[in-house]
Parts: sequence; structure tokens; C-alpha cells
Amino acid sequence: MSQPQSSIQAESDVPTPVTPASTYRLQLRPEFPFAAAEAAVPYLASLGVSHLHLSPVLEAVPGSAHGYDVTDHSRIREELGGEPGLRSLGAAARAHGLGLVLDIVPNHMAVPAPLRLNRPLWEVLRDGPESPFARWFDIDWEAGGGQVLLPVLAGPAESCDLEADGEVLRYGEQEFPLREGTAGLGLPELLAAQWYRPAWWREARTSLNYRRFFTISELIGVRVEDPEVFTATHAKVLELVRDGVAEGLRIDHVDGLADPEGYLRRLRAAAGPHCWVVVEKILARHERLPPGWPVAGTTGYDALHRVDGVFTDPAGAAELARRYEESTGSPEWERTAEACAREVLTGDLAAELGTLERQAGAELADAVRELLIAYPVYRPYPGDPGPDPQALERAASAAGPAAVAGVRELLLRDPAFAARFAQTSAALRAKSLEDRAFYRYAPLLSATEVGGDPGRPAVPAAEFHAYCARLDLEWPGSGTVLSTHDTKRSADVRARISVLSQAPEPMDGVTGPDAQLAWTARQTALGLGEVPQAVPRLAEALLKGVREAALHTSWTDGDEAYEATVAGYAPRPLDLPPDLAEAARANLLGMTLLHLAMPGVPEVYQGAETEYRALVDPDNRRPARFPREALARLDAGAAPHGPAEEKLALTAALLRLRRARPGLFTGYVALPARGAAAEHCLAFARSPGLVAVATRLSHRLAGAGGWRGTVLPLPPGRWTPLPGLRGARGDTYEKAYENTSGNTSGPVYEGEADLAGLLDLSPVAVLLRDD
Repeated sequence: MSQPQSSIQAESDVPTPVTPASTYRLQLRPEFPFAAAEAAVPYLASLGVSHLHLSPVLEAVPGSAHGYDVTDHSRIREELGGEPGLRSLGAAARAHGLGLVLDIVPNHMAVPAPLRLNRPLWEVLRDGPESPFARWFDIDWEAGGGQVLLPVLAGPAESCDLEADGEVLRYGEQEFPLREGTAGLGLPELLAAQWYRPAWWREARTSLNYRRFFTISELIGVRVEDPEVFTATHAKVLELVRDGVAEGLRIDHVDGLADPEGYLRRLRAAAGPHCWVVVEKILARHERLPPGWPVAGTTGYDALHRVDGVFTDPAGAAELARRYEESTGSPEWERTAEACAREVLTGDLAAELGTLERQAGAELADAVRELLIAYPVYRPYPGDPGPDPQALERAASAAGPAAVAGVRELLLRDPAFAARFAQTSAALRAKSLEDRAFYRYAPLLSATEVGGDPGRPAVPAAEFHAYCARLDLEWPGSGTVLSTHDTKRSADVRARISVLSQAPEPMDGVTGPDAQLAWTARQTALGLGEVPQAVPRLAEALLKGVREAALHTSWTDGDEAYEATVAGYAPRPLDLPPDLAEAARANLLGMTLLHLAMPGVPEVYQGAETEYRALVDPDNRRPARFPREALARLDAGAAPHGPAEEKLALTAALLRLRRARPGLFTGYVALPARGAAAEHCLAFARSPGLVAVATRLSHRLAGAGGWRGTVLPLPPGRWTPLPGLRGARGDTYEKAYENTSGNTSGPVYEGEADLAGLLDLSPVAVLLRDD
């Protein structure tokens, strides 16, 4: 087992970076370039964030809506405004007291069209393994018979129109380089003489011989473990760090690298001790981040799962699972997850599995497969306990105890095999859980989120408090998130869906020829509610969902007749009944409060400072819309109107408080309530001066008769509510916390607070100590 960070850090060389108070994520794209981000800087500074977190800024495939398909590490993306645009954005941010955090992609590059955009790959395909760029990519030349399989053709090669034209091979509008001296050959001889083999895209599943990102053949793995490759692919980013343009880095998909810790140590040495670095690492519920990594923590999916889970009723979630499995005939979560892992490994990742089987030898091939399926985490690391005894027993039963022991011994003595096994494990977990099982198992969709545990979606309050205390002790600079560009449903959609765990009745009567899809459609519609373009947005998300679930259709083997029926499951906009809408409000505000007050560095996703309902990408990657006018009204003294403005008021107040008084957000002490409804209060103290109070499972609370005299014992001192959160008039939120010892609109609490009074106007409260 990993040791606690506190026991390691004193002896390690993990530096102390300059930690943001908070970050705000902006999704850059041609429709929202650097100039648009720069125009938003004054508003974002007024909101209270300390840093802007930018999606990838290096040159990418033309028109890319995300930027993770990098084509050139040496240039800033021209479609966004180029390097002058980025530096101008950085200067404007600094002028308003903000820093920049860059999202970087060390694991992979694009296999673009046109291919010339990726010069290193173009030269490898032209010059073969002797190219100086051959070391950039994980290519198994032997497995490909000396050629790189390029799965770019629409059908078998013999049926495709390939022709030589000077020094290139043409296929439609695509061009590929010809090996020197081969231009005059006839087509069969010419194709056989190249360092690559154009192939039907379906061949990638079984014959691909380069490492890729998950199952996306258009993204080729990069060997940043090679010092020369690291230097070449990071020079521009590190220049921006040295020049002060960027103060932090988010590392995309760190599990995909051959040697994550070695990479992070090289990055830390190059970026310096003050750069804030977080890694996109999906931690299982029981898993810890490797304690010696020289980073501030993760990007925050571990926090997302805990915040969601503490607002989920375990009894209701179990009842939903029972109803779902009964009405759909679907197996329980554990069986669903294992079946999806087996499907993905032997199907979508057959080429990656084949590479490992060849490395291990025929006698260990079955054990390689079974151990990959058995692993309970995305990727094994030194000190990881590995599969639990039951999973190991199943693997041994399928492949034989001796073979399983042989693979485990091979993992210890062969670093190259261990690295490739770990990389494949990460891809397998991502594709089988995030991109299949989470779409296939639908009793409570708010639980099927990155880092979640649909089989045990509820998080007890004690577990939440223990997680927060550990985070404050071990990784206080770690990121925390609720909505991202990768979440399948934004936090506010999940807040609405999770009320079903307290009241499953809206799921009564869900029937149809495809009960699984009907469950998904009903919950998604309730989560999205009455918003603009609800029906087409829902239909698009449902179509993506059925393709990912791969029960009746898929991305590679589509069933057009079935897919034509999917839109019919998208109901008209559904809203929650009033009692559940009030419970959703309590969830929305409670999740926001915990996220912004708990340990870590909270990130607000673009537009999510107000109510933000979005479904899976591309729905959640639309250009940002900022509630400037609403914030201006609140700052002028207007009372919040509706949950959207309540959330905006709460977000602005806490972001500004974090930026102005960071010392308040240190330490963590759980505060248990006392009385009949104590389980419905989730409260904690930060430092000696701040108390956060949230209502959990509010629908059940109302059904039981409310707070019924329940009180919250407080730390010593005089405590007053943060004024702006109680509808104060004539004062800005900024002034409210700058002068909390003066006149306030709320009462003064000493010793304890009656929860019925404290939470009479809002399901959440923030208390500040007068001194």
C-alpha cells in the first residue's frame, strides 16, 4: 500500500508550487480564440478567480474543437490567434491580477489529414526506422513486417483509388510520402516498398502496430520518456513558463506514458519549483495518488465523485438498481463492468492485447488477458496492491494459477513489458468503463461519471469528511472539479438526476421495446429539463450513448434501422415536480458550496458559475456564455432571483473570499450536528475562521418533518453569515467579506446554530468568525 503523503513529503524533493486560489476553464476553439478569452478577462477577474485554465494551445488539426490533436509542438495555434494572441491574453490577465494555466498533451499527436501537418510523422513514414524522428513514436516495426499500418482507407486497399503522383501517394485529398527511389514503380511494387501500408480502417482493431490514444487511431502515441523527444515536444511550453506567460500546467492522460513519474520529474526540473502542476489521473475510490510524484495533485475527478456521492441516498439508489435490473434484464454493475472490459480488450484493443501476448509468450497469453481484466484501477504503479483476491482467483481459474504467477513475475523483472501492460490497462479502463459500461448501466445516471462507482454511488458523510481531511493534509494544492469538458453530464444536470435516489417515483412506468434506452432517456430529460434546444440536444446525446454502449449499434458497426428509432425516445422537455425541484436546488447549491469551500483548488468550468446544464461532448464544449449582467445586478445589491442567480452569488462570494483571504481555506475539521435530523447536515470548519454548512438529502428531510430542533455546535467565537448569501441589500459581496466584523444582515451565532433558522432562506450557509 502507498504511504500517506505526509510521511513521504518531508523526505522527498517535491517542491512547493505557487498555488492558485481557483481556476476557470476556457475551451478554446476557432469560434472562441484568444481574443475572445481576453475580452472576458475583466469579467472573470470580477468573478473572483485567480487563474484562467486554457484548453490546449499548441498547433492542432484545423478546425479542432478541443485541441488535443496536436500537430506541431513548436507553434501556438494560428486559428486561435497564434503566439502574439496568447501573449496578449497573458498580459491582459496579469494586468487584472490573473495567471494562466496551460493544458498540455504529452501522450499523443494527431495523425492528421493532411498528413504533412505532422512533420515528424511524415518524415518517419518517408524514411522509416532510420529517420531521426523514428524515436518519437511507439512503432513495432517487426509486427508490421517493416511497415507502419495506416488505417486510413474506406475499404480494402484493392478497392480504393490509390495513385502515385510525383513524390507522394494520393488517396482522394490525402497525400503520403514516397520512400526515396520508389516513385517510378508500379502500384503493387510501390506499396510494398513503402515504410507504411495504407489499410482499411477496420484493420486497426487487430493489426495496428503503433501505440495510440485509447482506440483512436488518428492519435499516435509519443515517446516522451526519451529525453530528446521530451525536449523537442516541451520547448515551447517551457518557454512560456519561463517567460511568465503560464504559471501552471495540467498534464493530460498521464497514465498513458511509459514512465509517468520519470516524466513528471523531468518536467518539474525543467519548469522550476514554482509552477503549479496537476495530472489528469482517474483514481478509484480506494486508490491513492503515488506519493512521490512532484505535482500538486490531480485534476479533481476524485473530488467530483465524493461531492456527488454525499448527495446520493444509498437506499434509493439501491431501489433504482433493483427496478432497473428487473425491468431491463441487465446484470448488476460488477458483471456489466467485467463484460465490457472483456469485450473491449478482445475487440477494440485486440491489437494492443496481441502486442502484450507476443511479448509474454503463448503460454502466458491467457493470463495477460485475465490479469488486465482483473485490475481494479486504471493503471498499476509500484506499491499498488493489485487485484483483490476474488479477482485474482477468477483470473487464475480462467488462465491457470501458474500462468497468472508467471505474468506477475514478468511485470516485476521486465520494465518494457510492465510499461506496455500499464499503458494498455489505462486504455482498457477508460474505454470499458467511461465509454461503455457507464452508458450501458443506467439505474442512476448521475453516478456514471468519470471516477465514479455506479455499483456504490452513495458516499457517507463520514467518508466525505475523511477524504477532505486527507486531501488537506496530503495534497492541499490538488485540483477539484464538478464539471469539465469530459463530464458526461454537467454538475447541475447530475444534481437534478440524483434527487431520484430520494424519490424514484419519476422512473415509474418507464417501458418500451428498449427499456435500457428508455431509462436513459427519461433520466437525461429530467436532468436537462426545459432548456433551449432540449429535444435535439437530448437526441444527439442519446445517439452517442447507444453507440458507446454497443448493445444494438456501435461506432464501427452501426445499425441504421436501430439508430433511426433512437430519436423517438427523446421526450419533450421534462421538468421536475415542485418538491423535487426544491431538492434539486438544495443539491445544486450544496454541491457548489462543498466544491468551493473544501480543500483543494476549485475549478469552475466555463459558464458553470451560474446554473449550467450540459450533456456529453460536443454539447458541453459549446462556446462560453458569461452571466455578466446578472453578476452586475447582484454586485449592485439585487437579491438573487432563482437557483441560477443563487448559484452565481454563492460562487462569486466564495471565489472572492478565496482570493482575498486564502488563509481562511486551510485546515479541515468536520462539524457534526446534534438532533433528530443531524444526518441531513454536512458541515465543516476551515482554519479558525470559516464554517460551511450544506443540506443533504433534503427531500427526505422535508418528508420527515424538517430540522425538528437540530442544532450545529460551532467552534469558539462569534459567527455571522456571509451577508450576500442572505439577500443583503445595498452592499456588494466584495464589501460584505472585507468588512464582516461591521454591520451585517444576519444574526450572530455563538456556541451553536439552530439549523431551521440558519438555513431558512437557503439550503446552504457560510459563517465567518468576527475576529
